[in-house]
Amino acid sequence: MIVVGRPLRTGFLVTIGVLLAVALGVAVSSLSTVLIYLLFAVFLALAIEPAVKWCSRRGISRPWAIVIVFAGVFVVLGGILGFAIPILVGQIALFARSVPALIDEFATSDLFHTLEGIFGPGLEGLLGDLQAFVADPSNIAAIGGGALKVGVSVATGLSGAVIVIVLTLYFVASLPSIKMSMYRLAPARNRARLSDMTEQITDAIGGYTAGMVTLAFVNAIFTGLLYFVLGLPFPPLMMAAAFLLTLIPLVGSVLFWVIGSVLALFANPLNALIFAIAYLVYMQIEAYVLTPRVMNKAVSIPGSLVVIGALVGGTLLGLLGALIAVPVTASILLIIKQIWIPAQDARV
Repeated sequence: MIVVGRPLRTGFLVTIGVLLAVALGVAVSSLSTVLIYLLFAVFLALAIEPAVKWCSRRGISRPWAIVIVFAGVFVVLGGILGFAIPILVGQIALFARSVPALIDEFATSDLFHTLEGIFGPGLEGLLGDLQAFVADPSNIAAIGGGALKVGVSVATGLSGAVIVIVLTLYFVASLPSIKMSMYRLAPARNRARLSDMTEQITDAIGGYTAGMVTLAFVNAIFTGLLYFVLGLPFPPLMMAAAFLLTLIPLVGSVLFWVIGSVLALFANPLNALIFAIAYLVYMQIEAYVLTPRVMNKAVSIPGSLVVIGALVGGTLLGLLGALIAVPVTASILLIIKQIWIPAQDARV
């Protein structure tokens, strides 16, 4: 009736609605970086909160507990970076200088001749092109987008890190007032249950983060020992790569397994095979022994939901989405179990 009687007004309102929807989409797209900073800061604040509460239970006031926790985090990170960065810079420089020699050594190995017999003589030319490409510093700079682009990326990353740290500090300091404001949005009869669920979610995120860091650290130690025992090149560099990559749920360990095995292949094919098998065995031990023991106290969700949550989170928010997928999935399950299912059971 409205469309027939007032077509001009209806068309105008529909056009305004579409334009508002498009403007909202453009605004969200433009603010995507800011939103990611906010989500990352909230995640870090919830991850740090259990440590702050632990200090508070020991009789330390909350402001001093926050100062102690942040000081401890900065001291640990500063010590690790101060120790690791000079080693990693030297390892990366040594790796860049050693790549042509590694390619030459691989070209004279029995494995290369076997592969050449399978794929034909063109493999030697391909390897030569790869060596010439790697030996040219301008190509390495081109891969990174040039020195200016790399410098801009580093500056952007540092500014983003500062913003995230400041936001995290603000969220941790004001978390109790934020929780109280959120509780007041719910009816009075539901506030006690909402408070209990919020504390459970906070503890789950903190426990998950601590468990994730613990598993990545164990993975890095195992990788460094394995590379050192097998005499493979760049153990400190591979330890750092293992720690950073295995922080990514699901695909991190597999990705590092491929990278570590390929790098070892250029140095020693037999030791590369040993590394690939040993790390594959470790991945099974980590998945079925270490991860359940470390993570079950923090989050307890079916493995299929972990995979689905990580895929959805990674698709929507990239690395950040993959990192927060497990605690978010656990939070949704907790809400379903404590709110939706009881409400359904109450219906006769």
